Amino acid sequence: MALPHALPGQPVDLSPLGDALAHSASHAIVKTHALELMRIVLRRGEQLPPHAVYGECTLLCIEGAVQVEQGGSVCDLRASQIVLLPARGEHAVRAIEDSSLLLTVQLPPGQPGSGSSTQ
Repeated sequence: MALPHALPGQPVDLSPLGDALAHSASHAIVKTHALELMRIVLRRGEQLPPHAVYGECTLLCIEGAVQVEQGGSVCDLRASQIVLLPARGEHAVRAIEDSSLLLTVQLPPGQPGSGSSTQ
């Protein structure tokens, strides 16, 4: 069963999952016409293969550590660090440790994915 998206004015807890990380899954938090937020959960060694997104993205490491590859460069992202991923730029993410991340995507109008489940 899909988790419901947060509604306008509804607080969302983004605390580290701690022990709950072991049995948590990635899920969408917010989706509007112009914005999408997701909590991404990756266990050590898991990865998001190379892909591109229409909109600009930020990736905030809430806990753990991941390696982010984009545009031929690689950076390690650790708890409380954030990285900007340019629109349509191919990137990949690999978990160095069990990790949870906040992915924020700015969705350009008229592009796939720029619909809304929040009115």
